[in-house]
Amino acid sequence: MPAPPGPPSATRPAVGDEVRLARAYLSRVAEPPAHALHAFVARVGPVAAAELVRRGEVPAAVDSQTSARRAEVRPERDLELVAEAGGRLVVPEDPEWPAWPFTALDTAAANGLRCGLQPLALWVRGGASLAAVTGRAVAVVGSRAATGYGQHVAEEFGFGLAEAGVAVVSGAAYGIDGSAHRGALTAGGTTVAVLACGVDVAYPSGHRALIERIAVEGLVVSEYPPGHTPARHRFLTRNRLIAALAEGTVVVEAGRRSGAKNTAASTSALGRVLMAVPGPITSVSSSGCHELLRSGEAVPVSSVAEVVESTGRLGVDLVEARRNTEVGPPQGDAMRVFEALGLSSGHSPEAISVESGVELARVRALLPQLELARLAERGDSGWKRSQEASWRGDA
Repeated sequence: MPAPPGPPSATRPAVGDEVRLARAYLSRVAEPPAHALHAFVARVGPVAAAELVRRGEVPAAVDSQTSARRAEVRPERDLELVAEAGGRLVVPEDPEWPAWPFTALDTAAANGLRCGLQPLALWVRGGASLAAVTGRAVAVVGSRAATGYGQHVAEEFGFGLAEAGVAVVSGAAYGIDGSAHRGALTAGGTTVAVLACGVDVAYPSGHRALIERIAVEGLVVSEYPPGHTPARHRFLTRNRLIAALAEGTVVVEAGRRSGAKNTAASTSALGRVLMAVPGPITSVSSSGCHELLRSGEAVPVSSVAEVVESTGRLGVDLVEARRNTEVGPPQGDAMRVFEALGLSSGHSPEAISVESGVELARVRALLPQLELARLAERGDSGWKRSQEASWRGDA
């Protein structure tokens, strides 16, 4: 299936080819996040920065980040490769650059946090505008070794968020990530896969078909140039983008030490809403979620509505209060009267008084109360237990 074209060029300003080529080169020449290079680009501009890096005429801090790769001058080829994969290079000078979501990265960087710093550019596959898609998005992350419970919750959340018009951001990994992506796709919604490798590299290989489908119906995003293979440190670097591109992150399942908890830490550091799904207290797969809840870092969520409320528009995306229609068992005299009621045939108050041992006046007062609670009903033959009783404690 041919990959879709990128957004029409008419939707972008006339970013000069030299700017795009410069950022393509800078994207390859340093391993992100490269704070010194980023500051250098901000000071002299991407075109001048690329030329100075190529010549090695840069400050020592920038040189240490770029000297190993500065001879890899192949921006034209990288742009060709991503175009062949149906993608494009999105740069900060483009209108689809997610400038507002990335302000949190700038703030974090200014405060010296490791999760801070915007990417120099993003390699993107998919026809949608990155800025538009991330205008309302939630990240759903969790363990690769997910349980059936976790996969079910992730898929349900992905489906429900997509139905609510919320884009689902995740990392395309096995387990929770894949389930969240599939749920969103099943609902016909938009999902964003942020990779720790080039957008032309299918990782994990078992998710090749899923990633290709996301590239057609959603977006596949990476700050790594085409051909880059995944590495452990790249997953940790990638996680800050998952957190930044969403208004909040839901951790469905996570062990005490997991990549999902790294994404959770980035979410909190960026000032985003962090949510966690409670699991069975005996499940090791939910132990990380329970730690986040116990520490107060995350708020508990058990439904899509609660996720939307936690990340949504003030006063608009509110969860409708749930009315508790489950009636608990009656107590004291009421219990004795209830147990004296027939299951199919009715009894008079006098007969109920004799059976229960509760005085007649008290029985006559309690029967209407049991009726209001939908535990009793009055028929032609007298009082009996209601067929609509929501309490199921009786045998």
